[in-house]
Amino acid sequence: MSERRAAEASVDGGAAAFPTREIPDAPRRRLPLVALFTAQFASLSGNALAMVAIPILALQQTGSPLAAGTAGVFATVPLVIGGALGGVLVDRFGFRISSIVADLASALAVAAVPLLHATVGLPFGALLALVFLGGLLDTPGDTAKTSLMPDLAALARTPLARAAGAQSAVQRTASMIGAGLAGVLVASFGAMSALVVDAIGFAVAAGVIAAFVPRAVETQAVAPDAREAGADASAADGERPSALLGSFAAGIRFVWRTPLLRALVALVTLTNAIDAAGVTVLKPVYATRVLGDPALLGFMLGCFAAGALAGSALFGAVGHRVSGRVMFALCFVLAGAPPYLAMAAGAEASVLLPVLVLSGLAAGSLNPMISTAMYGLVPEGMRARVFGATTAGVAATMPLGALCGGLAVEAFGLVPTLAGAGLLYAALGASPLLLRTFSGLAAARA
Repeated sequence: MSERRAAEASVDGGAAAFPTREIPDAPRRRLPLVALFTAQFASLSGNALAMVAIPILALQQTGSPLAAGTAGVFATVPLVIGGALGGVLVDRFGFRISSIVADLASALAVAAVPLLHATVGLPFGALLALVFLGGLLDTPGDTAKTSLMPDLAALARTPLARAAGAQSAVQRTASMIGAGLAGVLVASFGAMSALVVDAIGFAVAAGVIAAFVPRAVETQAVAPDAREAGADASAADGERPSALLGSFAAGIRFVWRTPLLRALVALVTLTNAIDAAGVTVLKPVYATRVLGDPALLGFMLGCFAAGALAGSALFGAVGHRVSGRVMFALCFVLAGAPPYLAMAAGAEASVLLPVLVLSGLAAGSLNPMISTAMYGLVPEGMRARVFGATTAGVAATMPLGALCGGLAVEAFGLVPTLAGAGLLYAALGASPLLLRTFSGLAAARA
């Protein structure tokens, strides 16, 4: 894709073109793109395992929803830090090598949890520290893989919108399989077994990228495109903190000056706070106290991911033709509000799991619409730092959401907290209908 031309497209309405960047005289190579998706599957399925195992471990060790919320804070604060600095560091060292190093480091951090538990013991404070370290290392790896995708799609001569849809399908499949596997592992062998498999997934991801993604696709940290987009840090600045902060600031400025990106980040930031409370506190507590089986948390997350996978496939087949702010708002409301309202009503597993599947079906189109718009708007030289800035932005409220979720359950009870979360999600999800900025999402029709 010609990143420079795409960045000049209007985002205030109308459909923008998303041409695939040409690589003249280069043979078509699909294996690197497949390898990237394989690595993402391995690492993200491991993340889904951890999403189930960590809250269950916190509840088992303490019995307190507030402790689960605290664990959520330690899991989500690194997303902000890693997003803020990770994108800049990925730009400095290259997408491929950053992905490999981050996945190997994450594998070691995750493996330390069951290792300590089996040997000298695992105090709650040590668990929190390792959760923090694992999250800090994980975010730059995700940013690197996201930044690699347009280059590998061009190498495979695959349209960017189609590759973005496939990437979303991989992500949803990983979440579905990882969460379902976590439920089986927690029920059969305990939560620690899920973290062992998580560590293996990170190691596999690093190996696949090292073996099958060519070094030639490495994008230099600072290119002419980056300077044209307003970056004020140069490669000659080296690794000085001022240079890193300047590069991160350039990513923030790009997002702020692009109306559609600014609106997307604001909306996702607010809803992510609710989702963080849901994943780290509300759903684990509901599975443990109301449904009576902690392992059901894995199946709850897996059902949502299964629906999202089907939704991604439908979007890739027909949904992209009608994408826009109306579809975006409808899907956002249906993806977020119904599960919380169903839990507030005391739904049994036989009712809640189908609701989660249907909500996931609506959620499946959201990431492809957002990803396609972002890939078309962000110039190549700014890619990692803008994705890093958006990662930090959308994660900024997640620690607060996790902590507030635990405090709200302790103070008001589970049912009022669930009802409030559902109603707030519905109001936020419907907001694109009132804001003209979101009309730029019609550009995802490719």
